Amino acid sequence: MVNGIDYIADTNAVIYLLAGNVCMESFKDSSIALSVINEMELLSFPRITEQERCVIKELLSNCTIFPLDNEVKNRAICLRCGFGMKLPDAIVAATVLVKHLPLITADKGFARLPDLKLYLLKP
Repeated sequence: MVNGIDYIADTNAVIYLLAGNVCMESFKDSSIALSVINEMELLSFPRITEQERCVIKELLSNCTIFPLDNEVKNRAICLRCGFGMKLPDAIVAATVLVKHLPLITADKGFARLPDLKLYLLKP
């Protein structure tokens, strides 16, 4: 746990949380952080309404957002080169690894990273 944070949530986990999906039920009382890339993804969805943007911003205001610092950047480059990951996924994985926190996601692609502690959602 880093500064009281229990998990880092991937973008899909936040979407499930906002939708009230039961797959996020066991995490509802947890302290969840995000990578800056998750924040960017959530706020830049095409055709997002102003009401949806406000709901997302409200949730984000209660989360720690980890920035893209040099350590995360360098780790993301290594992950992208070594595993052929998409850049956003490499940034999320690097953040998780640098912060030593587990990742909540529905993306099975993260399972191939050997040092990543993962909570794989089944929506």
